[in-house]
Amino acid sequence: MSRFMNEYRTKLTTAEKAVKVVESGNNVFYGEFVLFPWALDSALADRIEELKDVEIRGTCFTRLPKVVEKDPEGKHAIVNDYHFGGISRKLHDNNRCNYIPITYHQVPRIIRKYLKPDVAFITAAPMDDSGYFNFGLANSITGAHLSKAKKVVVEVNKNVPYCLGGNFESIHISSVDYIVEGDDHPLVEVPPSPPREIDREIAEHIMKEIEDGATLQLGIGALPNLMGQLIAESDLKNIGMHTEMLVDSCVDLYEAGKITGSQKKIDHFKMTYTFAMGTKKLYDFLHLNPTCASYPVYYVNDPRIIALNPKVIAINNAVEVDLFSQICSESAGWRHVSGTGGQLDFIFGAFNSTGGKGIISMTSTYTEKDGSVRSRIVPTLKPGAIVTVPRSISHYIVTEYGSAMMKGKSTWQRADALIKIAHPDFREELIAEAQKMKIWTRSNKED
Repeated sequence: MSRFMNEYRTKLTTAEKAVKVVESGNNVFYGEFVLFPWALDSALADRIEELKDVEIRGTCFTRLPKVVEKDPEGKHAIVNDYHFGGISRKLHDNNRCNYIPITYHQVPRIIRKYLKPDVAFITAAPMDDSGYFNFGLANSITGAHLSKAKKVVVEVNKNVPYCLGGNFESIHISSVDYIVEGDDHPLVEVPPSPPREIDREIAEHIMKEIEDGATLQLGIGALPNLMGQLIAESDLKNIGMHTEMLVDSCVDLYEAGKITGSQKKIDHFKMTYTFAMGTKKLYDFLHLNPTCASYPVYYVNDPRIIALNPKVIAINNAVEVDLFSQICSESAGWRHVSGTGGQLDFIFGAFNSTGGKGIISMTSTYTEKDGSVRSRIVPTLKPGAIVTVPRSISHYIVTEYGSAMMKGKSTWQRADALIKIAHPDFREELIAEAQKMKIWTRSNKED
């Protein structure tokens, strides 16, 4: 390591000096998910008024950028996000953040073909004996930005776990321009929400679709956490993991002996993922764990790669589904709340997997702020709603009232199947609307 330490000392600088590489008009990458560049963001915020037309990009900001606090009217910088969480959603509501429409597995290719990132700020684990800085918990599009950025600044954080991987999970010091030793800020933790009884009802329907040797894709939230618990308590065995996001429930499944990966056709025995977000339990589990393999999203989320594994069970959620079986998962009307993420990738890939099933789970209703109850299964999507999964790709839709499979069904058969899993209070209304839209005719009813 001694031969790399000389280079390390040469490139080591303060955050205040490192951010001087940012110039007006620059595109600056802020990293992904919990790997927010705390020190570099603070330093850039201190000089943001010197600059103009700076574009800051990240993937699901987990901290409010200080640049925004110092520039509340956006006179000097604009923030864009590849996937909205709570931070970006609030910024968007105040006209301070834009969403970047994507199909997740395509983003590295988009960056390499069309974008010109000037500066990349990444948070990484301390340099290893071979001179590499490990990306830790996020490998999805970081590598693509680093391959194009004119200047690369690494903010070292000792709390970042060293995550082993299959491709581009680290960067060598020779490719780094500046190194900043941050304050080792604790990583943001996202604990799973406690499940409700309605989540258990939905989970029980999904459990019927899972077989021994299945390959799972789970997301974050109460339902995936509950799915992990139910699978751990079940008789299922030889489960594999090929997932966009690794979460706490994956650790529980592994420790229960359910995940072996023995039936996977690629990344045999490995828990494959592109980013991880959860609690310290997950982060500690990932550190130097050869069971887990981190890859860029162009590999993990490529539908062609997903389909190589058997019995892929992809579980995602939605905001609403219309009677044409169009799935909206990222907006409430025109208000953007999330992002396409890997949902389309995995629904498409799961269908092409032998025995695979792409599942959209959701409660049949939701409650408005005024207390009124609304159906998530609707005649047509709200004006402005974004179609995340088109009707030609939709596969399984599950509510607490059952499971509806869409493939091979006519428009009437799809509407009929969806109405049967809608809340009973809305079924007659949905039938009447389907008749108006000519997808529920008298002859259909008689059949």
